[in-house]
Amino acid sequence: MPTYQYLCTKCQHQFDVSQSMTEEALTVCPKDRCPQKRWGRGQVKRVLSGGAGFLLKGSGFHATDYRSEGYKQAAKKESEAASPKKDAKEGTKTETKPAASKTLTD
Repeated sequence: MPTYQYLCTKCQHQFDVSQSMTEEALTVCPKDRCPQKRWGRGQVKRVLSGGAGFLLKGSGFHATDYRSEGYKQAAKKESEAASPKKDAKEGTKTETKPAASKTLTD
């Protein structure tokens, strides 16, 4: 169930209410949520809020799972073109030895 934010126009009190999407919006400040000592019966209006972010967790869905084959082939060609060329001498290694350190003796 979504949570909606409301603002009382009489006392400027903001509060949240969990309601079904099919439920009608509140029009009067609920008695149990009113901060005034005597229930003010102020009119309320829904306030736009950021809401909760949409977050997928787990290992089951990724945005790239359903890419078309044409997109995948173009991306592969692009990544191959961007990668550095391999040298023919790549198989040979040159080893470097650390410089010998001098020790001081008396």
